[in-house]
Amino acid sequence: MSEEHGTLIKTPKQLAAVVVLSFVGFVGIGVIVSQFVSSGYRGVSSADPEDVARAIQPVAQLTLGEPESKGPKTGEQIYKGVCAACHDAGMAGAPKKGDTGAWAARIATGLDALVHSAVNGKGAMPAKGGNASLTEEEITRAVVYLANQGGAKFPEPKMEEAEEAAK
Repeated sequence: MSEEHGTLIKTPKQLAAVVVLSFVGFVGIGVIVSQFVSSGYRGVSSADPEDVARAIQPVAQLTLGEPESKGPKTGEQIYKGVCAACHDAGMAGAPKKGDTGAWAARIATGLDALVHSAVNGKGAMPAKGGNASLTEEEITRAVVYLANQGGAKFPEPKMEEAEEAAK
């Protein structure tokens, strides 16, 4: 057999050595580049705090959900804007909308316990579903909407803000 087209790596030990050395070389180059890039930075000790704040502000901001509307929102509106991202797909253990089996034990704890979990967060779910601007009444409407989709028979909370505005 001709050695003309042979490989330089003949044994598993040689292969392991090449892989390890490649990784070490890649990391080493990354360290050298990062040292080079950061070597010119000496810190900002006498700069105006307003200039620093302006320099480090984000270029853009991302807001998930529907744009904020004035006036009270229904449970379904809140669900679609805040909760649907996780509860439609069942992400991170979230019970899916309409899954009566997953909701049965949760519904059995009662509306107050469900609202408490939604307001304060539970498991992977952040407090208020990640939208701190929601009121407890709005959270309650969203919880009732979602739990009722899963088989609960909780009464729909009145939208007090709308009633007061109508008077």
